[in-house]
Amino acid sequence: MTSPSAPQAVPDELILAGEFAGAAREQWQDLVAGVLRKSGALPEGFDGAVESLLTSRTYDGIVVAPLYTAEDAAPSGGFPGLPPFVRGGRPEGQVATGWDVRSRHADPDPAAARAAVLADLEHGVTSLWLVVGEAGLPVSALGDVLAEVYLDLAPVTLDAGAEFAAAAEELLRVHADKGVPASEVKGNLGADPLGHHARTGAGADLDGAAALAVRAAAAYPRLRSIVVDGLPFHQAGGSDAEELGASLAAGVAYLRALTAAGLDVDAAAAQLDFRYAATADQFLTIAKFRAARRLWARVTEVSGGAVAQRQHAVSSPAMMTRRDPWVNMLRTTLACFGAGVGGADAVTVLPFDAALGLPDAFARRVARNTQAVLLEESKLAGVIDPAGGSWYVESLSDELAKAAWSWFTEIERAGGLLAALDSGLVADRLGATWAARSANLATRVDAITGVSEFPNLAEKSLSRKAEPARPGGGLPAVRYAEAYEELRDRSDRTLAETGARPKVFLATLGPVAAHTARASFAANLFQAGGIETVAGGVATDAETVAARFAGSGATVACLCGSDKSYADLAGPAAEALKAAGAAQVLLAGKPADGLLRSGVDGFVFVGCDTLKILRATLETLGAKA
Repeated sequence: MTSPSAPQAVPDELILAGEFAGAAREQWQDLVAGVLRKSGALPEGFDGAVESLLTSRTYDGIVVAPLYTAEDAAPSGGFPGLPPFVRGGRPEGQVATGWDVRSRHADPDPAAARAAVLADLEHGVTSLWLVVGEAGLPVSALGDVLAEVYLDLAPVTLDAGAEFAAAAEELLRVHADKGVPASEVKGNLGADPLGHHARTGAGADLDGAAALAVRAAAAYPRLRSIVVDGLPFHQAGGSDAEELGASLAAGVAYLRALTAAGLDVDAAAAQLDFRYAATADQFLTIAKFRAARRLWARVTEVSGGAVAQRQHAVSSPAMMTRRDPWVNMLRTTLACFGAGVGGADAVTVLPFDAALGLPDAFARRVARNTQAVLLEESKLAGVIDPAGGSWYVESLSDELAKAAWSWFTEIERAGGLLAALDSGLVADRLGATWAARSANLATRVDAITGVSEFPNLAEKSLSRKAEPARPGGGLPAVRYAEAYEELRDRSDRTLAETGARPKVFLATLGPVAAHTARASFAANLFQAGGIETVAGGVATDAETVAARFAGSGATVACLCGSDKSYADLAGPAAEALKAAGAAQVLLAGKPADGLLRSGVDGFVFVGCDTLKILRATLETLGAKA
C-alpha cells in the first residue's frame, strides 16, 4: 500500500496561459491580412495598417477600430459618486434598488389612462411619465388618473409643453389633496420651454420655468422642476454628440436662468433632469450616458458647483418601426441594456407598437417585463459601471464627450441654444446628419431588420388608436424606417385595389448553387419595397426563362445567377424576356459595360441605392400612389 502524495502548494497568483508565449499585435495583423486576402478584401499591394480596412465611423466622425488595447486607454473616469461622475452619479450605484422603471402615458382618455397607469404600477413600474395638455391627457384629468396612485411611492414626471405651469399647479394640488407632505413630494414638474421651442418654434418661457424652479427649491426639497429633453434633437435625425451638445447647451441656459432668479449653482443644477435617447447600438448608448455625466460635471465645475447629472433614458422613438413591430422588442431590449449599463437613473422602454399609436396592454406588459428581466434575472444593476475599464468603451466615451463639447461650444459662440435654434444653426447641422443617415438607410448600409432587411410581406398589420400629435413647426421628427414603410403602404394599396401585389420575376440562371445567393439577395431587396418576387426555378436556356416569365404575371424581371451564367446567358435571356413582354430587365450583380450592352436595364447589388430602385420599379409596375 502506497502512502498518499504530499499536497501541492497553491500559488498566490494564478497566471492564466502563463506557459504560452505572449502574442504580439503584429501576429494578429498577419492573421487578419490572411483572412482578408482569401476573401478578396485586401487590395493588391496594400501596405498600410490592416486594421484600417476594418474600421468604421460614427455619424460624429469617431473612428471605431476593430481592436482596442491598453494603448487606447482614455482619461480616468474616477469613482462612482465623485466628479467627473463618468462611472455613475451615486457612490452606491443602483446595486440595492436597480434603476427607476418609468412608463410613459399619453392616452387622452382619463379612464383608459388610469387603468393603464394602475396596471403598470401593480406589475413593476416605479414611476410615471405623463404627457399632458395638447399632446396627451387634459390637465384637469390629472386628479382622476392619479386617484388610486400612492404618489409618495410612485413619483410623476410631467411633459406638458407650453402648459407646464398649469400642469405643475394641478399636480401639486393633487399631492396636497392626498395629504402628501411637501417634504415627500418627488418627481419632476416637467418644464422644458427650450425643448418645446425646438419642437414648435413657439416662444420659450424661461422666466416661467425659473419661477417654478425657485418655488420648488424652496418648498419641495425632493422635487425637480425642469427636464432637459434631448429627444427633439435625436428625433430630428441628430447624432449622439449632437444630442448631447444641444442638451448641454439647454442645461446651461437653464442654469443661467435659475441662478439669475436667485438659486445657487448646486440648487439650480439639482432642479434639472436630463432625458436622452437610448438606441439599439448598445456601445454608443453606454458611452453616451457616461459621456453626458462627464460633460455636465465640467459645466457645474466651472460654474462653481458639483452636482451629478440625473438621467432619464428613453428607448429611441426614431428607431421604432410600424412594419414588423415585433422586432422593436429586440431593439428596445438592447437600448435598455445600454442605458442600464451606462448608468441611467431612470429608464423608459417604449412599447413595441409605439410607432403605430397608443400601445395596448400586451405591449405595455412586454415593455415593463423587458426591464424586469434585465434587473431581476440578468442582475444588470448588480455591478456599478460594468463596462468601465473596457478599452473600447472608455475610448468611445472620451471621443463622444469631445465631439459633444465641440458642438456645445459652437452653439454657445452662436449666442446659446435659443439663438442657435432661431438662426437655423441647429436645424442645418441636424439636417446634414439626417441626410447622411438617410443615404445609408437608402443603400441599406444602415439596416433595419424586418423592414429594409428580411421583410415579411405576409405579416398581419396591427392597428392602434392614434396618439395625439405633438405640436410641430420646429425641428422635424423622423423615424428611420419611414421611407421603406411608405413603399410598403403603396404595395398594400395596390393589393387592396387590384387583388395582387406588384411583382418581379426572378429569372434564375443555371443550377441552384449558382443562383441561390443572388436570388436571395434580390428577393430581400424587392420585398423591402413591398414587391412580391416569383422564383423562376432552374433554367439553362433563354427560351425556358422567357416561358416561365410569361406565366408569372410579372412585367419586370431580374436576372440572378453566377458570373459564368451571366457571360453565357444574360444577353439572350434579356432579349427573350423583353420579347415576352418585360418592361424592364434588371440583373443582380455589380454594373458591367458588357452586360449593359446585352440589354440589361439596371443592376441591384450590395451598396446600391435600394430606395431609388424600389421607387422606379414600383412606378414601372404601376403601383398605386
